[in-house]
Amino acid sequence: MTKDVINDMKSHMEKSVESLRREYQKVRTGRANTGLLDEIRVDFYGNPSPLNQVATLAVPEPRTITIQPWEAKMISVIEKAILNANLGFTPSNDGKLIRISLPPLTEERRKEIVKSLKKTAEDAKIAIRNIRRDAIDGLKKLEKDKKISEDDLKRAEKEVQDVTNVYVAKVDEVLAHKEKEVMEV
Repeated sequence: MTKDVINDMKSHMEKSVESLRREYQKVRTGRANTGLLDEIRVDFYGNPSPLNQVATLAVPEPRTITIQPWEAKMISVIEKAILNANLGFTPSNDGKLIRISLPPLTEERRKEIVKSLKKTAEDAKIAIRNIRRDAIDGLKKLEKDKKISEDDLKRAEKEVQDVTNVYVAKVDEVLAHKEKEVMEV
């Protein structure tokens, strides 16, 4: 029974770490990344569609993203969607291809981004600690209902804490990797 609670807790914690990774993909570093455009929706025949479903996105150079619309008439719609997203990019097109050149980040901007990354990582750690609290509450309920002994509860609580420490370390590792990426000139 304690294994079920711990396995459930692990899966929730893994989802928190994955969510952090997905969130970090949207953060601009010194390099071009198609993940920066993930939130952009384009009006495709009356349906708001993700940009990657109406065009091919590529990164031919470290500071350039190219967008190749599947239909030529979509170029102006895609350009307008990028401008409306207020990402600080100015798209340019040659009639067939849209290019976005990313300006280099200033030192000050890099530090702001790192500060934001740390806040997001702290939110992930809080989520992990909340999951730990829920797991411990579940274990205490099992003990109260006489489904596990007090010794089993103590052992399980220690295991819950050990697992929590592992996932907090994973969050720190993801943060350190992204921070290094952002500060790289």
